[in-house]
Amino acid sequence: MGTPGERKALIFFGAVLALGGTVRAARAVGGSDEPPASAKEAIARQIEAVDSVRKNGRKKKARKPKKAEPEVPAIIDLDVATAEQIETLRGIGPSLAKKIVADRDSLGPFGSLEQLQRVKGVGPRLAARIDSSVTFSLLPRPSTTAITRSPASKRRRKPPRGDTEN
Repeated sequence: MGTPGERKALIFFGAVLALGGTVRAARAVGGSDEPPASAKEAIARQIEAVDSVRKNGRKKKARKPKKAEPEVPAIIDLDVATAEQIETLRGIGPSLAKKIVADRDSLGPFGSLEQLQRVKGVGPRLAARIDSSVTFSLLPRPSTTAITRSPASKRRRKPPRGDTEN
């Protein structure tokens, strides 16, 4: 035969099998297989709920009405558009839209995609992505303006020391 451990395991499984058979036989002879009244009521409520859903259809949850979104034109003029309109462009979120508006307000209109790239977060890939959805109506502020001095602020040149006219 097997080891003492195997013998104990076989005895245990035999006892469980015998006990299970005894319980089944006792229920079949004397007891009823009826569930308690509370369980019957719970099952009846579940069946009623399922039947009403099948009969009436599934009810949709009430959704909150969406805020009225501003009408967005098909092509957005980045020189005059609001931050909300700029947000509708693919790849531009709320923070980047605010940066674009702030840059435009402080440095003037963009005028082109190249000038739009001066905004931190707008690179060549994003510019290429939104190229067909944007336009620029204003002329950009010149970036290299020469500073001219008034005649009064110009210094007079002193003649070299060797040349004196008098």
